[in-house]
Amino acid sequence: MITPPSQDARTAARDRLAALAIPTGALGRLGELAVWWSSVRGEATPAPPSHVRAVVFAGDHGVAAHGVSAYPSAVTGAMVRAFASGVAGTSVLARQHDVHLRVLDLGVDGDFPDLDPAIGAYKIRRGTEPFHLADAMTLDEARRAVEAGAAIAAEEIAAGADLLIGGDMGIGDTTTAAVLTAAVLGLPAVEVVGRGTGIDDEGLRVKTEVIDTALRRAQDRTADPIDLLSAIGSPDIAAQAGFISAAAQAGVPVLLDGAIATAAALVAERLTPGVAPWLAAGHRSTEGAQWHALKDLGLEPLLDLGMRLGEGSGAVTAVPLVRSAALLLSDMALLSEIL
Repeated sequence: MITPPSQDARTAARDRLAALAIPTGALGRLGELAVWWSSVRGEATPAPPSHVRAVVFAGDHGVAAHGVSAYPSAVTGAMVRAFASGVAGTSVLARQHDVHLRVLDLGVDGDFPDLDPAIGAYKIRRGTEPFHLADAMTLDEARRAVEAGAAIAAEEIAAGADLLIGGDMGIGDTTTAAVLTAAVLGLPAVEVVGRGTGIDDEGLRVKTEVIDTALRRAQDRTADPIDLLSAIGSPDIAAQAGFISAAAQAGVPVLLDGAIATAAALVAERLTPGVAPWLAAGHRSTEGAQWHALKDLGLEPLLDLGMRLGEGSGAVTAVPLVRSAALLLSDMALLSEIL
């Protein structure tokens, strides 16, 4: 059972926003963001987020071997090492914006004996099966992945998180996110397919065919989110769905990233209805699947920079906007105070 964000705090925040020493509506989306932040924090003028914690969920995807990506699966493991060394793109952004960043291996097709064992503490399996040909993973693995995500959220919340971000790392993951989004929303492959890491026209054609085949194979398995994850998901996306669901249940807001995060959020909403009000969308991805997911969740992205890096990068980039919105609402003078 998910308790919705505070309506009283939302009303109080809206009243204060209307009374600020600015023309009506002058803050635009920042004003709306400030009201959302107030509602999820349960206060009219809450402090800006000061303990933002991001988790990158890593995993390999069996479809990557079938022509859907411009890069080989070996990049996934290499990027896990880049995160561990603090040199990935999101690592740079996280340092800049004071966001605690953690990378976890849920399903990389390889191990990291020379890295901190905590990275693989929640590993479910090595890669997935190509889901257009067979189930991506077993029901038990899908269930354990969702549970792992919930446990990870609990750890981050216990560490003091007041805002959470889920990131992704996995070659082929935009294909998985697209097929999950299409299956949940009842859309055809052509509506959700995107170029991901930058595939050419032939790659796009192959990717569309793979998604279409997977959708036909899983068309009778959309009622149960766990079964759907087993059929066409992955441990990393299933874990992010569990992460988002658990955060909402605990009353901790989540700032979403791109196509992978929004696909996970769609699944989380089906797992535990009532998740969406606890979410904000950090940015608009170049992937069409994300646009459809955001519409279903009722979210408008904060940024539109043409980003398609993944990793949680768009959400981390948007963190200063959340902080600015909160401070504007709490620290700006009221019109009545200056007249």
